[in-house]
Amino acid sequence: MAATFQSCLAPLAFSSNFVQGTLDPSPGGNPFVKTLPMNLREAAERKLHHSGNRFVNPFSNQTYGNLWRLLRWKLLNKNEFKEFYNDESVKQVRVDWNRVNQHKGLSVTFVKHSCLFIKDGDCGFLVDPVFQGPFGFVKDFTPLAFNLDEMPIPDHILITHGHFDHLDTASLKRMSPSTHVISPLGYDPVFHDLSMENRTRLDWFDSYGNDGRKVTLLPCSHWTMRNPLNGPNDSLWGSFLLQTAAGPTVFISGDAAYFDGYQELGRQAPIDLAVFNLGAFEPRWFMSGSHMNPAETATAFRDLGASFMTIVHWGTFRLGDEPVHYPPLLMRREMEEKAMGDRLIHLDHGRTLFFKSDGTLDL
Repeated sequence: MAATFQSCLAPLAFSSNFVQGTLDPSPGGNPFVKTLPMNLREAAERKLHHSGNRFVNPFSNQTYGNLWRLLRWKLLNKNEFKEFYNDESVKQVRVDWNRVNQHKGLSVTFVKHSCLFIKDGDCGFLVDPVFQGPFGFVKDFTPLAFNLDEMPIPDHILITHGHFDHLDTASLKRMSPSTHVISPLGYDPVFHDLSMENRTRLDWFDSYGNDGRKVTLLPCSHWTMRNPLNGPNDSLWGSFLLQTAAGPTVFISGDAAYFDGYQELGRQAPIDLAVFNLGAFEPRWFMSGSHMNPAETATAFRDLGASFMTIVHWGTFRLGDEPVHYPPLLMRREMEEKAMGDRLIHLDHGRTLFFKSDGTLDL
């Protein structure tokens, strides 16, 4: 990169959410965070996230899908990061699928954007498959340089929510229509159009189990929308907890704003690897109700109590103001300042984390 690490971080001086000396989000630092007077499971049992034929985010005060806020950001907001866009680069994605196929235990491959391929023995989970840009006007910085036929055939597809960079119909059409899809409630019209009827629909804390594996949908602070004319949140969203037959447990955050529920989520099971989405977090006045920044991600990881963390949702599409290469740089600084640098595992696109036969990471 042309800019030094220090110059890469220079625009943070303009962000009100970054405080000199500490990058922890203050309890009142995010104006959209709403604390519930009950635990997450009780809130889910009371269906506080249900509202007629729609869903609501009970952890946030933000109104989602507001066109005028979007226009204010795009047309009136000063972008403090533009001068660093020249340092962005296109990196083709290659995956050593032979090694993934030969590995007998658990492996986690970061394909691109938020797309993961998790191989648990002879069972494959494909998370939020996006193989190309869902929007023609958004540049793809990580084009695939392999044939998708080389990728193992997934047994299950996990969808965290319905935003187009996570539920991409063009990518799903590359899969067999008979593939089992696990998703939050809703999305029936989308999958019906794809002829993908082998589905498990989960509400928060619902689980699907098979062959010693268990997938649980957990609450998170987010939202979804596919058609502005229909409005937001006619389908649900969530994080996933994957308890594998190989032994380790993987937490998949999906897109999420910070909320105070991660300690409770961490008590669902000991988590070996937490995969957090980190990207599209600037400007904070617009993004804090939808996506965590690095400070909040580090705090969420600490709350969760997981052993290790890696991040996705960066490097492929510039969906926020920050350059696509910023999130790993900032996340490394955050974790080191919080004395957790040894628990952050950096994955480039196309790279795979392998677990040993005893369930520990092969670092």
